Amino acid sequence: MTGYLEGLLTPLLRRIAAFPAPTFAAAHGACLGVGLGLLIATDVVYVADTAKIGSPFAGLGATLDSGGHALFVERLGAHRTLDLVYTGGMLSGEEAVRLGLFSRSMLAGEVQDAVDTAARAAASGPTAAFLASKRIVARLRDERAGLWEAVAAENAAQAALRDTDDYREGFAAFQAKRRPVFHGH
Repeated sequence: MTGYLEGLLTPLLRRIAAFPAPTFAAAHGACLGVGLGLLIATDVVYVADTAKIGSPFAGLGATLDSGGHALFVERLGAHRTLDLVYTGGMLSGEEAVRLGLFSRSMLAGEVQDAVDTAARAAASGPTAAFLASKRIVARLRDERAGLWEAVAAENAAQAALRDTDDYREGFAAFQAKRRPVFHGH
């Protein structure tokens, strides 16, 4: 499995995480191992309230993979992470959202429509601004940048965005009290 993770899965997870546009995922059932890794690599995750998230690998003599340790420790803390790992415990989608693992939980039959709606809204939004925010959030997460580094990154992003058509359209629409029409540039 290590060869598989290093050779195929890790580059795929990196490509999803670095994709230069907002990414969305819907999770309906078990989110374990590779499935969990795919969710971790995605920007926005909606889960069914009955989804199962955890690390059942103790029963296999294996360990959580695909970035699960990093997500759990960052958002749940070391104690709760090791509790899930040692016991094979599972969180419902509703619990996972309450604890900060994912974006939203809802009834299973509503998840895909909600993700589709959110993705369409993002696709018709100011994509350059979204990409700037995605880069800032990645830096905060990956480099543990602090408040003032974030402020500097935000200021630089705002300065760069001022030259985009979407920025001008957003402000013109705001002043005219109408809905903006973005074109991604």
